[in-house]
Amino acid sequence: MQLLNSRRSVAIKFLLVLGFLVCGPLTISSFAAESRVGFVDIQKAVSGTKDWKASFIKFKSDFAKEQQRIKIREKKIKKLLAQLSKQSFVLTPELKKKKEEQLRKEKIDFERYVQDQNAEFGKKEKEITQKIFLKMINVIRKIGKEKTYTMILEQKNVLYHDRGNDLTKLATRTYDRVNK
Repeated sequence: MQLLNSRRSVAIKFLLVLGFLVCGPLTISSFAAESRVGFVDIQKAVSGTKDWKASFIKFKSDFAKEQQRIKIREKKIKKLLAQLSKQSFVLTPELKKKKEEQLRKEKIDFERYVQDQNAEFGKKEKEITQKIFLKMINVIRKIGKEKTYTMILEQKNVLYHDRGNDLTKLATRTYDRVNK
């Protein structure tokens, strides 16, 4: 009896393995035939939106104004340096040292100011992009559901794809329509 049961279990296992070998590729190929994969250049999609363009115009304007303020401060430092160079022969050693110290402090303050402004503008640019990026992700998910895509991948991570599956422009247009 035990020999009969072991032969049955071997036969059942053999049939299961044979079934997987025969039917497995059919299952995978039917999945591949039904799956749809889209691609998005997320950076291009975000930077193509009306929100990003409007925000970036304001950002560039603010940045240009700040660059003008930096140039004015830089000219002031150059002027102090030129004055010190002209007067260095007639100044007393104590007064010369005092003016050099003033110039050194101005330079340090200026360098810190420029670093702080660069950091601040970098932070603002990142915030602008991040805000739009998060909204864009939701738009791409919505496109995926509505158009029945199995998955949508970032275009930069793919070596090759059919341009017909590029959803970048659709994502940008949909974002602009949804976020008027």
